[in-house]
Amino acid sequence: MPSPFPGMDPYLEDPHRWPGVHNLVIDEVMRTLNRLLLPRYYADIEERVYISDENDPGRKTIIPDIRVLPTGSKKKPAGAKTPKAPPALVCEPVVVTTLIEDEIREPFLKVVERESRQVVTVIEVLSPTNKIAGSRGLHQYVEKRADVLRSDTSWVEIDLLREGEPVIVRELYPECEYTVHASRKTGRPKGVVWPIRLQQRLPVIGIPLKSGDPDAELDLQPVLTSVYDGGAYAFKIDYTKDPVPPLPADLAKWANKLLKQKKLR
Repeated sequence: MPSPFPGMDPYLEDPHRWPGVHNLVIDEVMRTLNRLLLPRYYADIEERVYISDENDPGRKTIIPDIRVLPTGSKKKPAGAKTPKAPPALVCEPVVVTTLIEDEIREPFLKVVERESRQVVTVIEVLSPTNKIAGSRGLHQYVEKRADVLRSDTSWVEIDLLREGEPVIVRELYPECEYTVHASRKTGRPKGVVWPIRLQQRLPVIGIPLKSGDPDAELDLQPVLTSVYDGGAYAFKIDYTKDPVPPLPADLAKWANKLLKQKKLR
């Protein structure tokens, strides 16, 4: 069962749902590219690893809130009277989850020339932690991107998240909710941006390969449809509620009309 939306489904952007969506997108892009690239190239998954602690502004999107557990609390029997408080109260300790350093792993894709084992293109699918100002996830992401852009490797980043800081300079392209950015090693500092509206089908994007080889044409819409079906999101999402993060008023009106037409509201 496909998503009711023609392109990106904003209900998939919920930070609590996104980690599963992200992993499925990475996996499906790899499978799709390998059908297009073999035998000369192949796509593979790697992980970027960083440490998040309680000082990381992006922590709340990946680590649950602190939980406070009572010590030795017992259910009071029915009919039992509450004893009067003593004249002087003594503070009792409670057990809390102490935030410690956590190792965060963020998968990304690389396209490799099979014979030389050379990485020709890196493909990133952004997560909320990559778009929070001051976060470790953003710092690591920007550092990784700078390393690639200074190398002979091409770069593609897919941003299907409305919330957070833009990761590319917003110059001269139309208003949009989502973007795809491709930086070909031979064209820098210029790159190509696909500005995507919520109401639009996701585009077919060109994945750069080695000089002389045509781009691999990656159609993002079937990728998202496979992710939506494979993750059973039609049965997990309640479309009677507003998405997280919420849509602006004009898009919320459009989405409400669409969902009513689909008999989901």
